[in-house]
Amino acid sequence: MATKSKHRPPRKRPIQPSKQPARTPRRWWLYAAAAAGLAALAAVLALTAFNGGGSSSNGSGSKSSAGLPNTPDYHSLLVNPSDPQRLVLGTHTGLYLSGDGGRHWRFDALAGSDAMNLAHPAGGTIWLAGHQVFKKSSDAGTTWADVRPSGLPGLDIHGFAVDPRNPETLYAAIAGQGLYRSTDGGGSFSLVSNDVGGNVMALAVTPDGRILAGDMQQGLLESRDGGATWTQTLRAQLMGLAVNPSDPRRLLAAGAGIALSTDGGHNWRSVLDLPDGAGPVAWSPSRPKLAYAVGFDRVLYRSGDGGASWRPVGTKG
Repeated sequence: MATKSKHRPPRKRPIQPSKQPARTPRRWWLYAAAAAGLAALAAVLALTAFNGGGSSSNGSGSKSSAGLPNTPDYHSLLVNPSDPQRLVLGTHTGLYLSGDGGRHWRFDALAGSDAMNLAHPAGGTIWLAGHQVFKKSSDAGTTWADVRPSGLPGLDIHGFAVDPRNPETLYAAIAGQGLYRSTDGGGSFSLVSNDVGGNVMALAVTPDGRILAGDMQQGLLESRDGGATWTQTLRAQLMGLAVNPSDPRRLLAAGAGIALSTDGGHNWRSVLDLPDGAGPVAWSPSRPKLAYAVGFDRVLYRSGDGGASWRPVGTKG
């Protein structure tokens, strides 16, 4: 992941700890979580970009190669809404596409853009946010425009989410700074919290308005009052969250491997141990029992049974 600033503004509100024991367990997924109905972090990218129609600074139409691309970081993963074999991978150096379920990949678009976050709230709008990059497409990924809003202290956006109740409401977690909100579709932002956001790598807003933030130091945090106060719900360093498209109680979490919850996040169990950890996770909208996860061992993993079991896909580079 992109290097974060060590500077953090002083805390003004203490994070309320969970009622779980203070001891640190061997496996983070054994802890219970109070988060239910997470908004899917792995939003569906529009068909245009999946088919290679996105704009590119260079390299578009490049040849495919076996295995995950050899890039510095893997940040986001999306599955085509109608074809579960078509995937898009957001990396530190742009977007890569696969048309065969992740066995082969080719560079597609936005060379040099750090796609840490991708969000597709509705219609043709797609947001891309990351390390010193903030872009919006209004035509399903065919063209992209830089976003330069007022109110943000910088554009090192490590977490990004759209409120499912209102696509004009956006949240951006700025590395080393805090959490910011826009209510005008990205035209301007204002500070929500300087207690949470500076170390957030996974961010989501639920349909009932709860904000979920995967903080690398404080664990999974939840706010029920628009970010004014926060409660720790899971002691975990999370890099990815995904909600099943047909069963919102079935959740995947990526961090020290892959964990599965089938009760909306109250309980978790380990389904894949990965010593190097994992980051992006995504469900297939058209085949809801199918899911993909990217391991930091440069292997793509696949589950065909609702996240219960996993196997490697393709070739390790």
